[in-house]
Amino acid sequence: MTQQLIDSLKEIVGEKFVKENENMAKHCTFKCGGNAALYVIPGSIDELVDTVKACRAENAPYMVIGNGSNILVRDEGYDGIIIEVNSRINTIDVIGEEIVADAGAKLSAIAMTAAVNDLGGFEFAHGIPGNVGGAVVMNAGAYGGEMKDVIKWVKVLDKDGNVRKLDISELDMGYRTSRIAKEGMIVLQMCIGLFIGTSEEISLIMQMLMQKRKAKQPLEFPSAGSTFKRPEGYFAGKLIEDAGLKGYRVGGAMVSEKHCGFVINYSNATATDVLQVINDVEKTVKEKFNVTLEPEVKII
Repeated sequence: MTQQLIDSLKEIVGEKFVKENENMAKHCTFKCGGNAALYVIPGSIDELVDTVKACRAENAPYMVIGNGSNILVRDEGYDGIIIEVNSRINTIDVIGEEIVADAGAKLSAIAMTAAVNDLGGFEFAHGIPGNVGGAVVMNAGAYGGEMKDVIKWVKVLDKDGNVRKLDISELDMGYRTSRIAKEGMIVLQMCIGLFIGTSEEISLIMQMLMQKRKAKQPLEFPSAGSTFKRPEGYFAGKLIEDAGLKGYRVGGAMVSEKHCGFVINYSNATATDVLQVINDVEKTVKEKFNVTLEPEVKII
């Protein structure tokens, strides 16, 4: 990337929000990985759009991330621009029975906002450790609920640089996928439709779901949540356990003994350790059961 592009990005977002050779272990929930050549943190939707357009104009490689809860950056790092949509683009507005939230808003914060305002229907997302952007792109879900169940519309930046508002009927949302993912769009904002409930009942449901999550998932270790997508007709965790891989380790990475669907950083793992565990799990499950596991985690 050119110095001219770096200077342009500093003008757009402010000099202190453009960082060179930034350690990505600080920005992903696996707590490992290499450096990004440039790390940019826009402060508004307009700044995000301008940042992406500047990168595209220079044909510079870039990637948009949110909370870093579903990515793994290789130890070699990323020789491009990471654009963070998290801490500065996170407005949440309640409008009647709808909530409009920016791409960087945390799902947990939206769920809490809904509960306080007596709005039900988003309890399933309370424990998902991600932001709006990534959740919409991959149609995140848990405990019987998915983003497609509540989304009314999404505002995106398309490949041609146009800001568009797409209705749920236009999003083609399926299991961990969407039209947004397929066409490389960038989520800017979403609107969800909920229903009137009572904050007490809504909060109780969220507490129950969180207790389930804590009981079944290794939340005490860095990870990216469920490492693999659910193969049709199977459960990834059961396949991995039945393959004898419970507790399987490479360096500081391990198949969780609490939930075999999770690869965790249990002791200062490198991204290479994590990738090796993922690869070994895929290979072993394929050999033993002829089932192909596909990572849910995005490798950068």
